[in-house]
Amino acid sequence: MNHFEFPIGEPVPQQVLTDTVRVAIHASDPIIRAGLASCLRDDRRVDEVPPDRLHEAHVVVVAVDNADVSTLDLLRGLSDKPDVRFALVVGRQWQTDIAAAVDLGVRAVLWRNSFTPANFIRTLLSLAEGGGSLPPTLQGTLMQQIQWVQREVLAPRSLAASGIAPREADVLRLVAEGKEFAEIATKLSYSERTVKYILHGVMKRMQLRNRAHAVSYAIRAGLI
Repeated sequence: MNHFEFPIGEPVPQQVLTDTVRVAIHASDPIIRAGLASCLRDDRRVDEVPPDRLHEAHVVVVAVDNADVSTLDLLRGLSDKPDVRFALVVGRQWQTDIAAAVDLGVRAVLWRNSFTPANFIRTLLSLAEGGGSLPPTLQGTLMQQIQWVQREVLAPRSLAASGIAPREADVLRLVAEGKEFAEIATKLSYSERTVKYILHGVMKRMQLRNRAHAVSYAIRAGLI
């Protein structure tokens, strides 16, 4: 059995957060689970929730020996919430599709051989605020996959990873600047009818309620 090695006496920075981050732990190895739980008990910014209340957790920590196809099945079984955030603690190897893992909610991967309580807590806090943390090798693999999808799938269809076509992004940027349809049409050398058609199309496809909602979506997608 592979055991967790937790450094003793390493200081964990104490920063005041407005809300305690609720964390659920799933680990088949009881020793590993106990070690992870002890990290949570030592920091007032985080609080463990029991397995039967996993749906209440801001972050779900899953410890596995190898990350493989069975790990993806495990994640699907643990939570089907669209906004679930998983932090994987991996003992040996990564042997599955990182893009598929991210699609299931994986936002952080920590290697067990370089695990420290301080980094663990920092990662949990970051995930609770919408951040992420992947090892460089997995980041590189994910970027290569995104690049391939952009080049081979999206670009031929005049789309981007955000689901927004370049001309749609141009219109949204100008809408965000408060421009009227006539001004946008002049700026982009389109007719007003074309501008309205473009904006209506992206709003319908992305289920955006109004212009303000469209601008908010564009900001979140990093287009503005």
